[in-house]
Amino acid sequence: MKILAVEDDPVALAVLRQALRRLGHECIEAVDGEAAWEKLQKEPVRVVVSDWLMPRVDGLELCRRIRGRAGAEYTYFILLTGNDATADNQRSAADAGVDDFLTKPLNFEELWMRLRVAERILRFATQVQQLEEMLPICSYCKKIRDDKNYWQQIEGYINQRTGSEFSHSVCPDCYNRVVLPELEKLKAAAAPPTVARTN
Repeated sequence: MKILAVEDDPVALAVLRQALRRLGHECIEAVDGEAAWEKLQKEPVRVVVSDWLMPRVDGLELCRRIRGRAGAEYTYFILLTGNDATADNQRSAADAGVDDFLTKPLNFEELWMRLRVAERILRFATQVQQLEEMLPICSYCKKIRDDKNYWQQIEGYINQRTGSEFSHSVCPDCYNRVVLPELEKLKAAAAPPTVARTN
């Protein structure tokens, strides 16, 4: 996975770079939030690991800019900081749109875990985006064609991709348009035949 590492301390950046490479990721580097923002304009990256306190543009402002982009794919943002993970700091990070929070010095196992979570979240974000895009759906039976050209019920299609379960009901329009006429037909068919009376 391609990851943007943003850190103004050269030693901390070298440690982060080495950790990301050991975990099998491609590391792109920036020395502050402004440089990171410029790189993101040229090269889309889905994961950012950024220091909080940096010159020019800090980590929170970088995250706010990323969240403010219209139409961009979701970017998972991990804030790396020497600040204590106090409730106020976590609230500030969450308000800026930060997904996860790591404290310095960098812990390799914690970074590995956060990146595994990032991969899952990004996979689900991609699936949701695909579901939101136009789906080929049959005008008659409402089945959806998947990427293997197989037609299946919409419930099965969504369940396979998101794990969502469905319950079924009848909306008021369909109840009046379909169910009530069917009930009237059944009542008419079940009614005993009327016998003509003779005098």
